[in-house]
Amino acid sequence: MDMSEIDYTSVTVDDIYGSNSFNDKSMREWLPKSIYKEVKAVQVGEKDLTLEVAEVVASAMKDWATQKGATHYTHWFQPLTGSTAEKHDSFISPQGDGTVIMEFSGKELIQGEPDASSFPSGGLRATFEARGYTAWDTTSPAFIKEQGGDLTLCIPTAFVSYTGEALDKKVPLLRSAEALSRQAMRVLKVLGNTTTERIVTTAGPEQEYFLINKDYYDERPDLQLTGRTVFGCLPAKGQEMDDHYFGAIKEPVAAFMKELNFELWKLGISAKTQHNEVAPHQFELAPIYAPVSVAVDSNQLVMETMKKVATRHGLEALLHEKPFAGVNGSGKHNNWSIATDDGQNLLEPGDDPRSNARFLLFLSATIKAVDVYAPILRASASNSGNDHRLGANEAPPAIVSIFLGDQLTEIMEAIAAGKPVPSRAGDNMEIGVSTLPKLPMDMTDRNRTSPFAFTGNKFEFRMVASSQSIAGPNVVLNTTVAEVLDGFAERLEKASDVNAEIRKITRETYRTHGKVVFNGNGYTDEWVAEANRRGLPNIPATVYALPEYVKDECVSIFEKHKVLSKTELESRVSIYMEQYAMQINVEAGVMIDMADKLIFPAGSEYAASLAESINSLKAAGVKTSPVAQLEVLEEIVIALNCLKAESNKLKELLETVNAIEEEQARAVAFKEKIVSRMAVLRTCGDNLEPLLSREYWPMPTYEDMLFRM
Repeated sequence: MDMSEIDYTSVTVDDIYGSNSFNDKSMREWLPKSIYKEVKAVQVGEKDLTLEVAEVVASAMKDWATQKGATHYTHWFQPLTGSTAEKHDSFISPQGDGTVIMEFSGKELIQGEPDASSFPSGGLRATFEARGYTAWDTTSPAFIKEQGGDLTLCIPTAFVSYTGEALDKKVPLLRSAEALSRQAMRVLKVLGNTTTERIVTTAGPEQEYFLINKDYYDERPDLQLTGRTVFGCLPAKGQEMDDHYFGAIKEPVAAFMKELNFELWKLGISAKTQHNEVAPHQFELAPIYAPVSVAVDSNQLVMETMKKVATRHGLEALLHEKPFAGVNGSGKHNNWSIATDDGQNLLEPGDDPRSNARFLLFLSATIKAVDVYAPILRASASNSGNDHRLGANEAPPAIVSIFLGDQLTEIMEAIAAGKPVPSRAGDNMEIGVSTLPKLPMDMTDRNRTSPFAFTGNKFEFRMVASSQSIAGPNVVLNTTVAEVLDGFAERLEKASDVNAEIRKITRETYRTHGKVVFNGNGYTDEWVAEANRRGLPNIPATVYALPEYVKDECVSIFEKHKVLSKTELESRVSIYMEQYAMQINVEAGVMIDMADKLIFPAGSEYAASLAESINSLKAAGVKTSPVAQLEVLEEIVIALNCLKAESNKLKELLETVNAIEEEQARAVAFKEKIVSRMAVLRTCGDNLEPLLSREYWPMPTYEDMLFRM
């Protein structure tokens, strides 16, 4: 079957699922049994990859890919730009007789050498120091990418500098997963576990996005250049009627979703759930959970595939956190959990006292990690787009808190107080390791206002931005929980009575850190005041969150667990500050251009037309003064003057802020000076929009984009 030209109306999932993925099934088919076993041992960290094994795998990958029509391969990696990168090399090797053969060596599989100076390093690399290396990530399957009829074998890789510093999202992710595995294994061994060999971090990112007509997108410079609308009035109907959420999916969207699913299924990405979100033309796609390295790669492919498929259907997929002011923003709900390699979910209540004691330990570790390291957890979900979203329209606030649900909170509070817990049946349950009752898995409701909610056997980190990689948030979760588990393990390893120590750890942890638990409405002003009373940090914007990464307590744990060095952390703060400033600079520039070149001319033209109409009436001897027209004309003139004046002020301020040399100071100035000035300019433009006749407004409106496909 030619996978690049599929009739999606005639194929089945069985025909295509995983067909473009060199997954476990493909490896079993294409690799000798002995080599397959070697690769599986490498994947779980039991063995190092040898060149001899890599040669066999490379040959099999090449044969598999070329049989499907691939002519090139690439080391596919995730630099600190936030997107993915790839350099394509041909399999073709010319021969002396004028013919060619298709070759791909083990060395080419294991390592590549892209130009490291072409990617942000935050000072880790000088511009003239170009060498960087990509290294095969064996934990994530290779895949074939189809683009414009070309098929390319993509090999997921890590990206490091010549001197070994991490230049990407993947390296610290893999390091953090190993750190969490090491510390969790120590705890499990003390608890008597003799079967588990490693811990697997899993993630399932629910991706929110908007779809709009591509023609409208092409007429909006702000959407094309910044991802969001910098001007635009809400239509008469927005999302206030709640008739979009889970509503019937329109036919054009259904056709898009069908092809999207098939494209993802070909890659072995298990897109599971799709539905309308709260805002008009907003949707969500949720996958089945996967090991975190695979989940990160898959989510990058989901975002890329969404945009590619949308274009085929005359649509545009918007991944920005707040493409439309005043309506629902888009997030990426990162469902995070930890499990053993033999299938035990460590965040799932068990059927017996031993497994429930284990659950309470790992639950306590997560609660403590989120409380102590809330600032860097907040930083991990920060970008300029999320600054527009957090705290509004179905999004969590900028205050990090945990939702446990009433029953689990009741249990934890009783443990902290050393009291028996009243059961739902009315009698008392003794909370102790030997007599701990069975806890129901589905013991929580859902709280859409909570940024970090327990949902039965996992935590849903709802604060993550829709356009960002989930690698950063998972790095922070893995590392901080590893640090807490390290302390737990040390206490348990020294304890003469392990059961008593478990009770003590659980009790002390909740007494100290239970303040981070909040089951109420996170949108209210009362919660902001209550959070302040509890001492929970409220970090309102990216530029105030990012410096948390380089505070001593943060650097200490990242270096201790060998996830990121101080230098690597400093480089990331530098890069993200620069990215923030660049984004706001572009948005401000686009606003000025749209105000000066689109809105002002359109408003002036309409004002001239209106004035001409008024003068014509007077010339015709109409005695009744056109009062209504005069009033509108006056309002238009006022709005035009406001627009021009504020545009000029923003231009002058941009020059001043861009002259600031120090990165962090420049980023803060963009936040504190430019963003507020942009809001004033937007008000001037948005005040003008309803005054103009529709045919004069120079761009698609919110009504067009949100209610017309």
